[in-house]
Amino acid sequence: MPEDVPRDPFADDPNDPSSAMGRLEDAEPLTAAERDEAITDLADVEVFRSLLEPQGVLGLVLDCPECGEQHFFDWDLLRGNLRQMIEQGRPQVHEPAFHPDPSDYVTWEYARGYVDGVIDTEERR
Repeated sequence: MPEDVPRDPFADDPNDPSSAMGRLEDAEPLTAAERDEAITDLADVEVFRSLLEPQGVLGLVLDCPECGEQHFFDWDLLRGNLRQMIEQGRPQVHEPAFHPDPSDYVTWEYARGYVDGVIDTEERR
């Protein structure tokens, strides 16, 4: 192994802490319905971003069903995750936002309501 490549300290260790995460190859691929939903979500994220980013919103905050905590995703990370899910059937591994300011993020429901309000306003003109 080249010297500039860090060695995995848990290589060949049967007690590797990452083994609890499972292997990426073991993940179930998306069903057709899940893929369609991801495509719809990606389109929604693009609209949300186009309307909310100029207002200073950096991304979305999502409730995690696995850990019960909120996760903050910037626009690029959301797009990247959805695109990878669509193309490869799995989300990419990512790092959460570091000390995000919650006031810079909105929920999916807020973003959807904002877009609906903009559309309603434009239709009344």
